[in-house]
Amino acid sequence: MAKNEVPKGEPFDLEKLQTLIEMMEKHGLTEVNLKRGEETWKLRRGPQETMTMVPASMPYQPPAQAPSPVPAAPPAASQEAAPAVESGPVIKSPTVGTFYASPTPEDPAFISVGSKVSADTIVCIVEAMKVFNQIPAELNGTITEILVKDGEAVEFGQPLFRVSQG
Repeated sequence: MAKNEVPKGEPFDLEKLQTLIEMMEKHGLTEVNLKRGEETWKLRRGPQETMTMVPASMPYQPPAQAPSPVPAAPPAASQEAAPAVESGPVIKSPTVGTFYASPTPEDPAFISVGSKVSADTIVCIVEAMKVFNQIPAELNGTITEILVKDGEAVEFGQPLFRVSQG
């Protein structure tokens, strides 16, 4: 039998698998692929990483000619165009990072509009520096609005969800 061939039906050594998982945690790896013979294993910790491309700012180039002044809009028009600001408590991000609505892309979201939450209900994950932080609601109520999109970058203190209490 060749070195890379594995007899059919023999499982991976679970002690070696546990060692591999510990090494992944120690070195901050989120994914490892193994192949032995025809058998392939894929190990992944946490939600699948999503990469967001942000265009780099362009160096300043002065315009070929000065732009014409834009007339100011009347105050009444700008008030009509402004969306109604909803009030009520919000669940805010405790850290800067990437917002994830579910534990993995294949799983359903932790919560949705209409979900009842209590102080210890996990509402999302915010990934910061490869650490996946579960975010609790920290209040009781019903989710009325989700204010960010899955995979979106969030800032410290940024509202994530609007909640109706009562």
